[in-house]
Amino acid sequence: MELRDISITPIGPTKLNEINNSEMNMKIEKRELVERTFSKDTIAHHINTLNTYLEPTKTSLKFQLHDKLNEYYVQIIDTQTDEVIKEIPSKKFLDRYAATTELLGFMVDQKI
Repeated sequence: MELRDISITPIGPTKLNEINNSEMNMKIEKRELVERTFSKDTIAHHINTLNTYLEPTKTSLKFQLHDKLNEYYVQIIDTQTDEVIKEIPSKKFLDRYAATTELLGFMVDQKI
C-alpha cells in the first residue's frame, strides 16, 4: 500500500469570491431564462405540438388568462366531452389569491 501526500489548499477570500460570483451568474442566467418572453405564434405552435402528442389520450391543453391576476393557467380538457379534467393551478386558488392580495393591498399596477 502506497501512501501519498495529500495537500489541502485553503480557500481564501478570492476563491470564495469566485464561487460567489459563479453562483450569482448562474442565478442571473436562470432569472433571464424565466423572464424570457415568447411570441404568441411560438406559444401556439408549442401548444399545438403538445395537443398532437396528447391526441391518443383524448385530452388537450388550453391556456386561460386569469382576469384579475393577468396570469395564465392551464386546463386539461377531455376532447370527447369538452369537460375540464384538471386546472394547473386551479382557478379557485387563483381567485382566492387575487381576493387576498386585493384585500391586503398587494395588487400594484406595475412591476418594478
